Amino acid sequence: MTSVSATPPLVDVSHVSFGYGGPAVLADVSCTVVPGQFTGIVGPSGSGKTTLLKLLLGTQKPQHGAVRRASGVAVSYVPQLETVNWNFPVTVEDCVLMSRKARSWNPRPSRAERAEVAEVLERLGIADLTHRHIRELSGGQQQRMFLARALVRRPQLLLLDEPTSGVDVQTRHEVLHLLDDLNRDGLAIVLTTHDLNGMAAHLPHLIALRQRIIASGPPEDVIVPGVVEQVFGARMEILQHLGMPVVVDSMEDDPARRMSAS
Repeated sequence: MTSVSATPPLVDVSHVSFGYGGPAVLADVSCTVVPGQFTGIVGPSGSGKTTLLKLLLGTQKPQHGAVRRASGVAVSYVPQLETVNWNFPVTVEDCVLMSRKARSWNPRPSRAERAEVAEVLERLGIADLTHRHIRELSGGQQQRMFLARALVRRPQLLLLDEPTSGVDVQTRHEVLHLLDDLNRDGLAIVLTTHDLNGMAAHLPHLIALRQRIIASGPPEDVIVPGVVEQVFGARMEILQHLGMPVVVDSMEDDPARRMSAS
């Protein structure tokens, strides 16, 4: 998440270490998020990706080091879809309205707030689902609804935890294009993913994480054999397809592929 830009960072993470009472989940991590940035944090399960998001969000505090946020910076978070109770009896509009800032003097949403939610749903292409129960949504619609929840808070930084996990290829492309459009409008985005080919290779900036930052930069500098092996613990080959890196299992570890290639 480091940038050469002189723009003051939205969030600065400096030599942060963190654990949940056992071995360190993150060790001596330093990075920054600047306005307009679009970064993917890549790594396997247990590498510290979600923990780093929580530190950026402020729901976890570092045990060592510091996390500094720009004064008044607004941050929104989109969780993994698998963590959501989809049987909760609410409509799409209700669910999005729940994310608005609380007003103790008037708990009911105002006409202006409903209009703002309608505008966001229209922008995300799900205005026709306003009164649909959330359990009736497809995976792509669920992800768009949670993006609406995040955007209605007008964030400067959007954090997403595995936004394409468990969705089909078409939905993954839709989510990626939608996030790219939001970023082009000036929204800074940081997301986590373990999907090197379908997601990470299409992002402008990556951080390879396994308790510490192994590499940081554009995909062509991060998705390379040495880095991928350190992060994912397996030898892989990196091919080039249409100018982008593509990760495949190493032939050295697959006798069948070695025979077919000989």
